[in-house]
Amino acid sequence: MPKIHTLKDLEVLRAGLVEDRGKYKTTLVMCGGTGCRASHCQDVSDAIEKEVLDQGLGKDVHLRITGCHGFCEQGPLMVIEPGNVFYCHVSPDDAGEIITKTVRSGEVVERLLYTDPVSGEKIQTEAEIPFYRNQNRELLSQNRQIDPCSIEDYISSGGYAALAKTLSEVSPDAVIREISDSGLRGRGGGGFPTGRKWTECKNAPGDEKYVICNADEGDPGAYMDRCVLEGNPHLVLEGMMIGAWAIGASMGYVYVRNEYPLAVENVKIAVAQARERGLLGENVLGTSFSFDIEVARGGGAFVCGESTALMASLEGKVGEPRPKDVHTVIEGLWEKPTILNNVETWANVPAILQNGASVFASRGSRDSKGTKILALTGHIKNTGLVEVEMGTTVRDVVFKIGGGAANGKPVKAVQTGGPSGGCLPVDKFDLPIDFDALAAAGSMIGSGGMVVMDEGTCMVDVAKYFLTFLQDESCGKCVPCRIGVDRMLEIVTDITEGRGEPGQINLLKELGETISDTALCGLGKTAANPVLSTLRYFLDEYETHINEKKCGAAVCRELIEYRIDTDNCTSCGLCQKTCPHEAITGKKKEIPEILLDLCQKCGICRSECKFDAIHVN
Repeated sequence: MPKIHTLKDLEVLRAGLVEDRGKYKTTLVMCGGTGCRASHCQDVSDAIEKEVLDQGLGKDVHLRITGCHGFCEQGPLMVIEPGNVFYCHVSPDDAGEIITKTVRSGEVVERLLYTDPVSGEKIQTEAEIPFYRNQNRELLSQNRQIDPCSIEDYISSGGYAALAKTLSEVSPDAVIREISDSGLRGRGGGGFPTGRKWTECKNAPGDEKYVICNADEGDPGAYMDRCVLEGNPHLVLEGMMIGAWAIGASMGYVYVRNEYPLAVENVKIAVAQARERGLLGENVLGTSFSFDIEVARGGGAFVCGESTALMASLEGKVGEPRPKDVHTVIEGLWEKPTILNNVETWANVPAILQNGASVFASRGSRDSKGTKILALTGHIKNTGLVEVEMGTTVRDVVFKIGGGAANGKPVKAVQTGGPSGGCLPVDKFDLPIDFDALAAAGSMIGSGGMVVMDEGTCMVDVAKYFLTFLQDESCGKCVPCRIGVDRMLEIVTDITEGRGEPGQINLLKELGETISDTALCGLGKTAANPVLSTLRYFLDEYETHINEKKCGAAVCRELIEYRIDTDNCTSCGLCQKTCPHEAITGKKKEIPEILLDLCQKCGICRSECKFDAIHVN
C-alpha cells in the first residue's frame, strides 16, 4: 500500500477512490455494529454477497458493512441506495428476494419495511422513520458512509481533509481559537470548554506533551463512544492528530474499555492503516508534524474513566484517582502536560476545522453548542442511539424519537447521565438537553445515557440499584466515597425492606451533600446524585416506604403481598401448578389461596395467570 507523502498525494488518492466507488449502480449499506452482530448480521451479509455473485451483479452492486446505524432493536438492518429504502429484521433467507426484487426490479419487499409502533403504518425510507426524522445526525450519519476497517472508504468520504487543511493552513494557536470559538464542550460528562483545556495545555511548560482519547465508557446502558469508535475510528484519530498539532504533542493514546472487543479491533486496524499510509509517524503529509498513537485496553474498572485514574492505569499503576490540585493539563501522563477528551469530543474536531467554528456554533443552545449522542433505553417504544441538537427538550427525545412508553403505562421519569446523573419527573421534561440546565435540575448530560422509566418503576429501588453499582465500582481510596456510599446503600436498603425510619431521609440528604463536597474525584462527588435527585422529586415514595411500609410500584418484595382476585379467578389451577414454593393451595375447581408465610413473591404465578387474577397489594 503506497504511502501518502504530500497533501497532493492525498487529494489524488481521494479523487481516484471517489471515481471507483461511483461506478456502482447500487449500494447495500448493511449495519455491522455490535447490536446487529448479536442479531447475526454476518450471516445476512454472507447470503447477500453470495446472491450478488450468483446473479452476476458483482460489478454493479456494492455491499458495504458499516458501523452502528443507531436503531439497534431493528437489526439486522440495511439501507439500499439509491432510494434510501430501509429494511429491518432481515434474515439470510431474504437475500434472494432483496437482490431479485429490489436491486434488479426496483420493487419493495413490504414485509421487510419498518412498522411504526405509534401509527402502525409501514414506512419505506429511512428518512421518513420518526426515529431518524427527528434527529440531527451530524456524527452518526457518517457511520453509514464507510466500512470502519477501510481507510480508503474514510478518505473517499472526505476523511483527513481537515488534517491536511490544518497542517498546511492553520497555526496551532489558530486551531485552538477555532475550537474555542466553536463552543465545543467535553462530551464525557463534565462539559468543560475544550478550547480552554487545550489552551492551558499548550501554554504549560515542557516540550513533551500527550493527547489521550478516553474510550473507557462504563455507564450502565451507555454505548455512544463504543458506536463511534467501532463505526468511524479514523474520524477519532483525525481529531486527535489535530489536537496534537495544536498543543505540540508527538504521542497519543486511545484508552479503550476492555469489554469493547470490536472497538478495540477496529481502532487497532485504523491505527495500523494510518501508519501504513504515512498519516501517522514522521513528517505527516510532508510537514514538520510527527505523531503516533498507541491503543491501550482498559483496566476493567468504572473509576478508570476518571482522568487521573485513567492516566495511572496507562502508566501501569492501579487505576486510582489522585488530587487535582495540579491539573492534568499541567501534570498528566508521566507528569507531563496532557489533554484528555472522550471519543465524541475528538470526533467533532475535524468538522470544526474543515467547516469553521461558526457552523458548529450555529447549532445548539446559548452555552451548549453542536449535537449530542444519547443512548435511549428503558420502557420506551424505540430504543437505540440518537443524536440531537443541544437544546432539544427531553420531552421531544422521549416522545418524538422514542415514541413514548412501550407497554401502555404512563412515562414516570427519565434518568440522565448514568450513575453520576439524576432522575427527572415528567413535569421536568421540557428542560433542554443542555449542560447547565440539567445540572441545575439535579441531573447532568454525562456521557449521554438516557433511561426512560414508566409507572411500574420504584424510584427508591432505582436509587438502590445505582448505589449498588457505585459501591461495587468505587476504588475505595477516599473515605467519603468508600464509607459514605456504603452507608447510603444501607439506609436505602433498609427503606426498601421495611426497616426505614423517618429520620433517615434527612440523614440521606446530609450524607449525599457531604460526599458531594468532600469526595476525591468527580465520580465520587456525583455518586449521591441518584439519591439526591429522587429525594428531590420523588420524596413521597420514600415517605410511603417508611411510613406505610408499602411500595406503590409493587417492586420492593418485602413491602408487597400477592392476593387472588376472586372476581377474575376461574379456578384453573395454573398458578398452583407453577408456584415453585408450594405457596398456593386449594382444591380443584375452587378459588386457590396464597399462603403468605410461604410466598417468596417471585411473581411467577402472576406472570403465568391468563386472567389477570393475581394482584399485588
